[in-house]
Amino acid sequence: MNITTPRHSVSVAAVITDDHDRALLIQRADNGHWEPPGGVLELGETIEDGLRREVREETGLEIEPVALTGIYKNMSRGIIALVFRAKVTGGQLATTNESADFRWVTPAEVSELATEAYAVRVIDAVRSEHAPAVRAHDGTELV
Repeated sequence: MNITTPRHSVSVAAVITDDHDRALLIQRADNGHWEPPGGVLELGETIEDGLRREVREETGLEIEPVALTGIYKNMSRGIIALVFRAKVTGGQLATTNESADFRWVTPAEVSELATEAYAVRVIDAVRSEHAPAVRAHDGTELV
């Protein structure tokens, strides 16, 4: 009997803020959703290297993680996301083959573009003064 052990996937995302307390959202090219830039960690890379790679691939920006602001689990897909507040250290913001558009949004505006499961990541990161938030969602809404 061949039993497959369920596994989790680990992803990373960066909430990049500007001098006006706005956060960068990208519109994903594959599904049109608005989210902070990020993606799945590769097996052999560190968390920080994966975060830098994903942001560079999706935005053209070089970043430095500042603080872990939240840990989120998509209960229906088994994806654990580590979200960091980050600052830009170089590069040029541009759309890529992974991002169709980008927008700087305030915490009040983020819910107009992103689903609750992704908007809360930005809100938690901008308002984070304590320990990281730990939340579960179903891919769209918090559970």
